[in-house]
Amino acid sequence: MSDLGIGGLRGSHRTRHKRVRGCLAVLVALAVVVAIGVFAYVKGVDLIKGTLADPEDYSGNGQKPVVTIRVEKGDLGADIAQKLYDAGVVKSVEAFTAVANTDDRSSTIQAGRYELLSKMSAESALDAMVDPGSLVRNPTVTIPEGLRAKEILASIVEQTPFTKKEVERAYADTAGLDLPDYAKGDAEGYLFPSTYDVPPNRGAGDLLKAMVEKFKEQADTLDLEGRAETLGYGPQDVVTIASLIQAEAGPADMNKVSSVVYNRLAEPMPLQFDSTLHYAVDSRGEVLAGEDLRKIDSPYNTYTRAGLPPTPIDSPGAEALQAALEPADTNYLYFVTVNLKTGQTRFTGSYQEHLRNVEVYNTYCATSDEC
Repeated sequence: MSDLGIGGLRGSHRTRHKRVRGCLAVLVALAVVVAIGVFAYVKGVDLIKGTLADPEDYSGNGQKPVVTIRVEKGDLGADIAQKLYDAGVVKSVEAFTAVANTDDRSSTIQAGRYELLSKMSAESALDAMVDPGSLVRNPTVTIPEGLRAKEILASIVEQTPFTKKEVERAYADTAGLDLPDYAKGDAEGYLFPSTYDVPPNRGAGDLLKAMVEKFKEQADTLDLEGRAETLGYGPQDVVTIASLIQAEAGPADMNKVSSVVYNRLAEPMPLQFDSTLHYAVDSRGEVLAGEDLRKIDSPYNTYTRAGLPPTPIDSPGAEALQAALEPADTNYLYFVTVNLKTGQTRFTGSYQEHLRNVEVYNTYCATSDEC
């Protein structure tokens, strides 16, 4: 009996010991779970705080040094923010992006170069970028209609830092100018008159090429090649006719002068345009050429040679090109400007009437300082 009793007590003790060990294991496991949970909670809170916190930003309107950034056409807000950050203007991409996304003015930022201070607040940086004063304006070159290539090159030298040698070398590189095929390697007439930016990283060749590109854009807009074919002429012929119109007429008379050109070519009869003679000898300022000039031996002498001159004689503008493609429906063969101050021009299909108009011009010149 005693052995059985002793054995029973020992078994009960072992059971209680196992239960204690089991409870301890559960407590330890629970503590680990709680610890992991607390760690995850703390980290989660930190993460949420980091997500919700304002992005890093400078304060104030910035400080020297001044830096330059370039915004390209098509840049998005994120692209601009990255450039500002890389240049040291803003403290973080996120700061500028956050400000730009809540300010409608950000959509008005233009392409171009901007001079900005360093370490600006994102708001100050945006204020500066929408201020036209921060946009660095490139020098510009303005080429009026009707200048000859030689005059255009001289004007470029006068208006830009480019030297005469640089400009003339660029003009001589006709392959680099990317002229239309029908120009036959001669840029006369294809340097389109307009105003052009001259960025600091561009050379004289880039400027001349931009002028040729502008001509080609205009030619495409007018469908110059297709409409020239309809008229029965090549595109170079039409550009040459446009250059004659540009030299001989004001805007109000361009279509009528155009009709004179086509009517004379159809006769056929010499054009007898004094402007081509002045081009041949590089002179300016006279309306009527003297008898000696009309006898010069030159392919540009349209008194002694039939047809069009071999090249354009100046750079025609859009109106002259349009007039060359749309001649007025007339029987005119002659014209003369009888008042240089007002530009009044008389047209006729009669040679005798033309002579009378020339006398009106001569009388005008006898009493006017304009001649």
